Amino acid sequence: MAEIIRMPKMSDTMEEGVIAQWLKKVGDEVKPGDILAEVETDKATMELESYEEGVLLHIGVEEKDAVPVNGVIAILGEKGENIDDLLKQLESGGGESTKSEAAAKGDKGGEEKVEKNDSKKEDTSETEEKIDTSGINATLITMPKMSDTMEEGTIAGWLKKEGDEVKSGDVLAEVETDKATMELESYEDGTLLYIGVKEGESIPVNGVIAIIGEKGADYQKLLKAHEQKSKAAVGAPSAEEQEKPGEKAEVPQPKETEESSQSAGSSSDNGRVKASPLAKKMAKEKGVNLTLVKGSGDGGRIIKKDIENFDPSKVAAQAAAPAAVSGPAIGQESYKEEKVSQMRKVIAKRLAESKFSAPHFYLTMEINMDKAIEARKSMNEVAPVKISFNDMVIKAVAASLRQHPKVNTAWLGDKIRYNEHVHIGMAVAVEEGLLVPVIRFADSKTLSQISEESKSLAGKAKNKELQPKDWEGNTFTVSNLGMFGIEEFTAIINPPDACILAIGGIKETVVVKNGEMKIGNVMKVTLSCDHRVVDGAVGSAFLQTVKNLLEDPVRLLI
Repeated sequence: MAEIIRMPKMSDTMEEGVIAQWLKKVGDEVKPGDILAEVETDKATMELESYEEGVLLHIGVEEKDAVPVNGVIAILGEKGENIDDLLKQLESGGGESTKSEAAAKGDKGGEEKVEKNDSKKEDTSETEEKIDTSGINATLITMPKMSDTMEEGTIAGWLKKEGDEVKSGDVLAEVETDKATMELESYEDGTLLYIGVKEGESIPVNGVIAIIGEKGADYQKLLKAHEQKSKAAVGAPSAEEQEKPGEKAEVPQPKETEESSQSAGSSSDNGRVKASPLAKKMAKEKGVNLTLVKGSGDGGRIIKKDIENFDPSKVAAQAAAPAAVSGPAIGQESYKEEKVSQMRKVIAKRLAESKFSAPHFYLTMEINMDKAIEARKSMNEVAPVKISFNDMVIKAVAASLRQHPKVNTAWLGDKIRYNEHVHIGMAVAVEEGLLVPVIRFADSKTLSQISEESKSLAGKAKNKELQPKDWEGNTFTVSNLGMFGIEEFTAIINPPDACILAIGGIKETVVVKNGEMKIGNVMKVTLSCDHRVVDGAVGSAFLQTVKNLLEDPVRLLI
């Protein structure tokens, strides 16, 4: 039976993914664990593994095209299997086969929908009265709240399958939260009757993920009762609303032309090197630069034999050969268009929402950095890592937030969150856009610790090695363009923060001190504030504290 491969949710903010490159083509044999494609999310480029075995019968998304989470991207099945009817149903928004497939795959609520379509009249009358589940010897397993900020969890992997015997204390699955990947233990004995969430999918806290009970128990009745209870609490959605998720998972028209053969090469268009884990390990041991290796695996993927056969002298000779110069002809108009990257889409969406929903106002202040320059020079003579001015700013901001908790806040619509911890987001420019890794508990760290962590996070950001824990949870953001020669600028607030501090470069200029003109080093900073949370006086007091700390940096060491 054909299996539909859908776009998984690979991060907490992911709404759609872009197929960076297919590593398999139509007609290829696929086994569990094989890499089907590279997917560009809003955070990084990740590998899409297959959990099914079969032949790749259909690819529904071309390279560089985007598809929403849960959208259909491919179909696996038996060799020669006819999937024309399935494709027609998917193109028309889904049909009975699609829903049956969803139920067979264990989609959340999939079995409910099939049963509702088969006996619509019976269900209508049945849901009017409270469903009695007292005689059913089975228990719903719901998504627990594993951290104070957790709103949903992603099933990273199931360690049990339907039909398995489960004992109290057994680990059912690995759940990825906003903080870490944790084990989900069973507190019940019985048989795993139902799995409601596939690996890679997310579900909100208290959502049903599985059912454990005695063999043969009517767990469908339990699901209906749970749905009835949920509808009573929040209001039942209409039949049209229930079908909306299916409508989003549309598949583009099947390609009429054959898949073009992929040219061999070791890098995708976004510059990410494609290599097997073993090849990466061998290259590291031998000191081989993977960007110079031509891959012979699927889609130009570098494999073991490519590292073994790599000859640096041949690469050097090719590099020495003169390259043909190409470019637009003189006097001829030309341009090129590129599809917007997933990262750029998310940046555009989030910052547009911030700019046009949060009433920004700006406060600018000059800070004399003479003492900070002297202090940095003195500290770097003994510090284990080189301390930058940005590190000093982060430390000063973190200490100031402790004194001005109203700035360390977030607007949540019907309430304001006052964060009692200080997590500083550090804006880092990368080729595709901007990432904001987070230095956690920055107020309790030394300048050396902040320096070491900021350098590590910046390196990870540029190498696309950041993990969700590295970019989530900021309570305040610092954006520094001083190293690019920018004297002063305003930054857009990074939601859900209430403020962001824009740092300009240090400029040597004339300053007046004690009635005399002298040469001094001045740095301009601008605080962007969300007026719904932070008022002008609050923001000004915060900036004044930052100024005092940087103009007398000995205070940072206390």
